[in-house]
Amino acid sequence: MRTVPATCRSCGKCVRPAWRHVTTARRFSVSDTGEPILVVKDLVKHFPLTQGIVFQRTVGHVQAVDGVNLELYPGETMGLVGESGCGKSTVSKLIMGLEKPTSGQILFEGKDVAAMSRRELRRYRRQVQIVFQDPYASLNPRMTVGNIVAEPWDIHPDVVPRKERPRRVRELLDLVGLNPDYANRYPHQFSGGQRQRIGVARALALRPSVLVCDEPVSALDVSVQAQVMNLLEDLQDELGLSYLFIAHDLSVVRHLSDRVAVMYLGRIVESGTHADVYDQPAHPYTQALLSAVPVHEPALRGAKERIVLTGDVPSPADPPSGCRFRTRCWKAQQICVDQDPALVDRGQGHPSACHFAESVEIVHTD
Repeated sequence: MRTVPATCRSCGKCVRPAWRHVTTARRFSVSDTGEPILVVKDLVKHFPLTQGIVFQRTVGHVQAVDGVNLELYPGETMGLVGESGCGKSTVSKLIMGLEKPTSGQILFEGKDVAAMSRRELRRYRRQVQIVFQDPYASLNPRMTVGNIVAEPWDIHPDVVPRKERPRRVRELLDLVGLNPDYANRYPHQFSGGQRQRIGVARALALRPSVLVCDEPVSALDVSVQAQVMNLLEDLQDELGLSYLFIAHDLSVVRHLSDRVAVMYLGRIVESGTHADVYDQPAHPYTQALLSAVPVHEPALRGAKERIVLTGDVPSPADPPSGCRFRTRCWKAQQICVDQDPALVDRGQGHPSACHFAESVEIVHTD
């Protein structure tokens, strides 16, 4: 394990590591960054539903992603929140180029990812890497840790000369808090948190500028989650990375993110800074999610109203007309059936897709 630095790199005074001050001393400001490094415009992905064995015909579409807009700035952490099945992981696959969008654009430094040639896409993937959810399934059990971390250099041999690779592997393992001597071990010899650190080291091998983190801590214990989150914040300070952090755990996203976007059934229903979304949520779905976050302070227990949503999440193959959340919303009226609410600021200081949006203060849980 690496030794903790003697002084904090954020304030320069205390002896705690820098990542302990990220949420207070180093909050990202959009106004200081200029142009976004990654832009998602009206992104749509519909998967066809087919019938028949020999002669297949399309009978419908699963609307996994339907009109998502996002912006990611250099050095920023953008949190993407939503329950399972809302389309978060599909967004990450589209950004990585693992799926082709039905329509819309993904612009990296002004270039459309879907229109890139194979050579351009190869260069793009050096700049945008992904950390997967399952820290064991994403690692080849037949390869040593050293070979796993060095594998990206076999695809991009011009990044690191072959003679320098053993040294660089040791440096990367040390960077993510692992003993460099572990390079000859296999994934099954590590704990879940250590395996996730190996995945992060592999993602950093090509020196990317953007990391797409697809629920990287959801499969880990709470104590291990804290270690991985602290690692990600430390790496962001050291390397200037930008994160698209996808999760369903609201407390994790609040700890890491500078801005937050809330997804429901393939669409963004609310977005804003972490303070806007968590302290003054305007959309009923966001309010219901935050009301379910456990309160750890005994003095605050019982001070927050629990919002229980009724009914099931509609099928993305047949979403409701108008507002997609209306079938579970206690504010729903006829206008919600007839008109799809736009994602605009309705007087709460940040955009929300609700005809009856209103800010509601949520009891702090940290």
